[in-house]
Amino acid sequence: MLVGHYGIAFAAKRAAPRTSLGTLTFAAQFADELWPILLLLGIEHVRIVPGFMKANPFEFTYYPFTHSLLAAIVWGTLIGGAYFALKRYRRGAIVIGLIVLSHWFLDLPMHPPDLPVWPGFPLKLGFGAWNSIPLTIILEGIFFLGGLVIYLRTTRARDRIGSWGLWSMVAVLLLIFLSGFFSPPPGNLPTLASFALGLWLFIPWSYWVDRHRALVIDVK
Repeated sequence: MLVGHYGIAFAAKRAAPRTSLGTLTFAAQFADELWPILLLLGIEHVRIVPGFMKANPFEFTYYPFTHSLLAAIVWGTLIGGAYFALKRYRRGAIVIGLIVLSHWFLDLPMHPPDLPVWPGFPLKLGFGAWNSIPLTIILEGIFFLGGLVIYLRTTRARDRIGSWGLWSMVAVLLLIFLSGFFSPPPGNLPTLASFALGLWLFIPWSYWVDRHRALVIDVK
């Protein structure tokens, strides 16, 4: 899943209104933000196989440190705990930990059976929605647009940046998502990793947008 993870970040603003959208975005996409780094280091592995799945040409052969269920639990605990140590906002810390964990569960319906339960365990899970482009669009759209609606009902623009900054981010995310169905896959692994590292750009973008939006609900 791609934009669906950002939908979870948008929706989580209502559950933890004192937490910046930038932090929520970081948590929601942490597994995919860490993955290209480990890929470049040769720790995790993927094969580019055009036609492997209709909506995704990547065969993830080894990525237990970013995409196993155990890794999601450990990373969620560590990142949520670090946030609590810094901010002393218990609700925000719990929400962040759960968002990190949610990445595995949102990937579960999309991937083929390649998601590890824990490193070294032979059982791998995945329901294969990437075999259908329409189903991929529907599932991603439900989470992304649903989360965006919740964010829009939780915050309002303070100024023009709060409005066009958000909508331009939404447009870029949708462009990246939809272009993946029509563009050729990256020619090699370094190029793939470089594209994936671009996800980090949405963290400061989300912080920037959130600073220019005001809450319309009670802060807890």
